[in-house]
Amino acid sequence: MTGNVKDTGRGWKDQDDAPELTDDFFDRAAIYDGDRLLRPADGTLTRRGRPRLEKPKRQVTIRLDSDVIDRLRASGPGWQSRVNEILKKAVGS
Repeated sequence: MTGNVKDTGRGWKDQDDAPELTDDFFDRAAIYDGDRLLRPADGTLTRRGRPRLEKPKRQVTIRLDSDVIDRLRASGPGWQSRVNEILKKAVGS
């Protein structure tokens, strides 16, 4: 005997909400033979989110005087970006 299955909210509420599966979608999809990957996905199927930056920022650790940090933080949100601008000007970049 089958019982009621709780709705997990993962499915499409309405079939009209589902994205259209075009030939392009299938051309870029990964192809598997069982568990073996024959061809990886290509394009937007492989990467989500923002496009990669040409010159991405890198995280570093630097020790600064407390009074310097306090003044910069007191200038409000975006203070780290302002530090980056100050350093760019200082190194002539």
